Amino acid sequence: MTQKLASQLNERIESYVGCPEELIQVLHQVQEKLGYVPTEVQQLVAETLGVPLSRVYGVVTFYHYFRTRPVGKHIIRLCLGTACYVRGAEGVLKTLQDELGVEVGETSADGLFTLEVVRCLGTCSLAPVMMVDEVVHGRLNAEAVQELIQSYRKDENK
Repeated sequence: MTQKLASQLNERIESYVGCPEELIQVLHQVQEKLGYVPTEVQQLVAETLGVPLSRVYGVVTFYHYFRTRPVGKHIIRLCLGTACYVRGAEGVLKTLQDELGVEVGETSADGLFTLEVVRCLGTCSLAPVMMVDEVVHGRLNAEAVQELIQSYRKDENK
């Protein structure tokens, strides 16, 4: 961790020194800044709050919200709930994996996309559905997914 990054993180969490009950809030602050919570930062949080590193690690790995690896610029969340699954989400997942060259939970080599699966996005009438960042895309098929990924990549190259 660079000195500059450590300084920025310390600014965010210095008000929590000795407050172990604020662990989740501090981890939110860290992830907001970095996009994930790497091991060396978990150690910093443990020292700042005065809690064992094992407790920090336990919280980070228990809650699905927290990540221990960097994520892509765009987070893709594909629904695999019942309605989406019945309407072809498994094929959409395969297309996404092929297009991005990743498995679920991984980030594409170009750093643009992280692929996640969720159980429901609350838009069953649009099944199969996925979100890219905060934008919902529905009634998906292989061709639509390929076009969508290409459009995001094209936007990055502008």
